[in-house]
Amino acid sequence: MSTIIYPSPIFGPVHSRRLGVSLGINLLPADGKHCSFDCIYCECGFNADHRAKKPFPTREEVREALETRLKDMQQNGPKPDVLTFAGNGEPTAHPQFPEIIDDTLALRDNYFPDAKVSVLSNSAFIHRPAVFAALNKVDNNILKLDTVDIDYIRLVDRPAGHYDVQKIIELLKAFKGNLIIQTMFLKGLYNGQDVDNTGDEYVLPWIEVVKQIAPRQVMIYTIDRETPDHDLKKATPEELDRIVSLLEAAGLKATASY
Repeated sequence: MSTIIYPSPIFGPVHSRRLGVSLGINLLPADGKHCSFDCIYCECGFNADHRAKKPFPTREEVREALETRLKDMQQNGPKPDVLTFAGNGEPTAHPQFPEIIDDTLALRDNYFPDAKVSVLSNSAFIHRPAVFAALNKVDNNILKLDTVDIDYIRLVDRPAGHYDVQKIIELLKAFKGNLIIQTMFLKGLYNGQDVDNTGDEYVLPWIEVVKQIAPRQVMIYTIDRETPDHDLKKATPEELDRIVSLLEAAGLKATASY
């Protein structure tokens, strides 16, 4: 296996561990990555190894490609459970992300009104009012918070430029429960440093913050595909189940994907 660069603007459908039959919407260039994070576990590889040269797909290209694919699925199947914004980086980085969300919701309502619209985001651009408003419109607003430890974030998530985790937490609270928190748990080494975030040192402070954010659900998961750094390891089902139990004891709805 190798790291994955997704077609643009539509890929799949794929079977998602968390979401079911998922038609992917990739708002990033088709020839590489464009992301405000450079996570050491990203299935698309490190940013520096996959620099995109092509432009973002336009709003019109996304709408036309999505409608063509939905028409085909309506005639030939399969029926999608969800239309998921994901792909080669951070979807909310697209300059027309809010408008594309409006187009997608309209197309969903026309072709598959029972399907959900999901966005997988690293939360880096939720300070932008138009992005915040667009995320409030979708069915599954799935936002990353891998930890509340800034040193760990800099080591593992590797955000570009200035990143203020406390500001992100306050913005996550501002969704007033209309969000799902997603968190990656993993183990192993990166550049000789331990990246195990399954222990209480990381889990307990994170749970306290998640309680304050009060999302409608918490999705925890671990590595599923090849990662760009090969010294990383999956968290075990037992470790994930323990974290789910702690979340549930704190009054939070939680699921784990192994």
